[in-house]
Amino acid sequence: MTTARAPQRPAVPSPTAGKRPAGRGGGSHSPFRRRLSHQVRAYGFLIGGLLCFALFSWYPAIRAVIIAFQKYTPGSAPEWVGTDNFTAVFQDPEFGTAWRNTLVFTGIALVIGFAVPFLMALVLNELRHAKSFFRVVVYLPVMIPPVVSALLWKWFYDPGAGLANEVLSSLHLPTSNWSNGADTALISLVIVATWANMGGTALIYLAALQGIPGELYEAAELDGANILQRVRHVTIPQTRFIMLMLMLLQIIATMQVFTEPFVITGGGPESSTVTILYLIYKYAFLYNNFGGACALSVMLLVVLSLFSALYLRFTRTDD
Repeated sequence: MTTARAPQRPAVPSPTAGKRPAGRGGGSHSPFRRRLSHQVRAYGFLIGGLLCFALFSWYPAIRAVIIAFQKYTPGSAPEWVGTDNFTAVFQDPEFGTAWRNTLVFTGIALVIGFAVPFLMALVLNELRHAKSFFRVVVYLPVMIPPVVSALLWKWFYDPGAGLANEVLSSLHLPTSNWSNGADTALISLVIVATWANMGGTALIYLAALQGIPGELYEAAELDGANILQRVRHVTIPQTRFIMLMLMLLQIIATMQVFTEPFVITGGGPESSTVTILYLIYKYAFLYNNFGGACALSVMLLVVLSLFSALYLRFTRTDD
């Protein structure tokens, strides 16, 4: 006997039947379109930054190299003169003076500005109370605008009513001409530059010191090492890479000194504080010789590029 089978209901098609699932090559919210949208926004921001660099950094640099080989006066057509600008600059008596002052300034600033921030970082690292307060105090000069800082030191160095000579007189010590003396002006500017920039360097050193494992100091103390020996055999070897990097950066920065000679001494007395950047300023805005100014800029660019190449070489990480 055969059992009758119940009639089957026709299958109702699903609302999503025949549609491709979102995220597999179709749909307005697919991963491909999301990635494309993110990349377009990222490249948009990147192009904006590149345009700013091209307009305000790369174009002026390339233009300066071109003008270095031209006789260029505003309002007249440039005239190609080859290396005449370089020859004229070499024959300028102030050329040798400016390079000598720049190198002497860099050397003195390297000695003073290299040791003082390191010693300050050592002191800050040993503090047990009010650490944050003293870090702010050390960094405070960096936050003062350079021109304001230079004007304060110009008053401080004033041989008549300046605070420096007033303090020396109250202590019955001999006074000085400071920035007004040909033999003391350059070292006075080095003090200003060191005071204005040592805060950032000291904090970098402090961060490096705090990264040194404490076990190394404990082992040195167990071996009977005093504080100087610990600095010599533990601190300096552990921070030598940071010290080398900061030394190269300081050389690059101090060879571009301009604000202090311009505001405090005006290149004097007797051209004792004329630096390369100040001489470039004189060629461009006092002598109206833009070709000579650009020729000097190209020379400085070559020298700084060598130190920049050293910096990149030492900071490069090999995979």
